[in-house]
Amino acid sequence: MKIIELKETITASNDRDAEVLRGELKEKGTLLINLMASPGAGKTTLLERTIRDMKDEMRIAVMEADVDSDVDAVRIEKLGARAVQAHTDGMCHMDAGMTRRALEGLGDEQFDLVVLENVGNLICPAEFDTGAGKCVMLLSVPEGDDKPLKYPLMFSVSDVLIITKTDVAPYFDFDFDKCIERARKLNPDIRIFAVSAKTGDGFAAWEDWLRCAVANWKHEPSIIQE
Repeated sequence: MKIIELKETITASNDRDAEVLRGELKEKGTLLINLMASPGAGKTTLLERTIRDMKDEMRIAVMEADVDSDVDAVRIEKLGARAVQAHTDGMCHMDAGMTRRALEGLGDEQFDLVVLENVGNLICPAEFDTGAGKCVMLLSVPEGDDKPLKYPLMFSVSDVLIITKTDVAPYFDFDFDKCIERARKLNPDIRIFAVSAKTGDGFAAWEDWLRCAVANWKHEPSIIQE
């Protein structure tokens, strides 16, 4: 009896599509960031503060992926940034093909940075390459410091971990040292920032990293294979 591994086939095809998309974005000098987190971790709030701080120094667009509604896209557009809403029709993640269609919704305008705010989920989004140049995940203090133990793949595939809502740390049993140790055991190269969108604490370091990531993306050699 022949056994067909459907998931492997699907992800392999998606990986090829993602590499092509990543190469095209590299040629344009556009860094795509895949922003992932649980629902309520603060993805949109983080983006709002980041856009306010950086919109005068780079061209930024956001693709909001949700099962339904356009609430987050409306919030982003109020800041003067370009935004497009992508409805996933019940799917719990974005893949490379869906990301390409969302990018087309931004039109022909050139951007330095495009952020895909992925569907709120710590499982499915980690399994599908969207074609992003960098993957950033959020973990909020109220979620607990044990998430690296429960969702190891998400921490393994992310370039950056942002611990959010640090202003409420006094009210929760969150051990920053344990969380960081667990994350780096899974991914020794992961960059970690602790921030509060309410107070602004930690945003300078996060935004400095973002500036460097955009600049490096523009100047590193193209990854498109001839």
